[in-house]
Amino acid sequence: MQEPLAHPDSSECNQPQTRRGIERRLALLLSAYQLFLEKGYDAVSLDDIVQHAGGSKASIYKYFGNKDGLFTAICDYRREQFFKDICMPFDVEQSNLRSYLIQTLLNFQRHLVIPENAAFLRLIIEQTQRSPELALYIHEQGPKHIQNSIAYALTKAEQAGLIKCEQPLSSAKFYFGIIRNYEWRVLMGIEIQENEQEITDYIQYCVDLFLASHQRD
Repeated sequence: MQEPLAHPDSSECNQPQTRRGIERRLALLLSAYQLFLEKGYDAVSLDDIVQHAGGSKASIYKYFGNKDGLFTAICDYRREQFFKDICMPFDVEQSNLRSYLIQTLLNFQRHLVIPENAAFLRLIIEQTQRSPELALYIHEQGPKHIQNSIAYALTKAEQAGLIKCEQPLSSAKFYFGIIRNYEWRVLMGIEIQENEQEITDYIQYCVDLFLASHQRD
């Protein structure tokens, strides 16, 4: 019987203080990510990761605590990349709300359909079935964090008089429902038939309906 995954206490892991240490930690993280995608989490040992990345298992224990901690660190790294490249901060003074909402969903949809990203999402779902603690952590740091970022943008837009939004978090959940169908199809390996223009037209249509429901009286 397999042991359930556990989210390790990050305070117990040492963060690298030198450039070499930072590079070593990143090499281990990226190697583990690649191997997990190629072979699956259970089929990859710490020895496999060390052989692929170089170094020693002592570095894994030092920087990540254990294999589960390494997987969690990969999730954190991927989340940081997601927010850097896809879910940008909203600047109420410089950003057009409609364009911001449309572009965020387009970025998200394009991210989903990349085979590597879809495979990693499936891997996350598989691993979180074993550990409620890990599932909660991933949800808090991933989907909930994304929803909160949109809720914050909607709050700022309301404060600026652009929309009426009394329940920004509920509205953010509703907003992401626009691409839920694409997300499920990708996760289940169902081919998306629509071309890029059709997807863009659909997202624009839905965002316009979303904003119409938030018009000020």
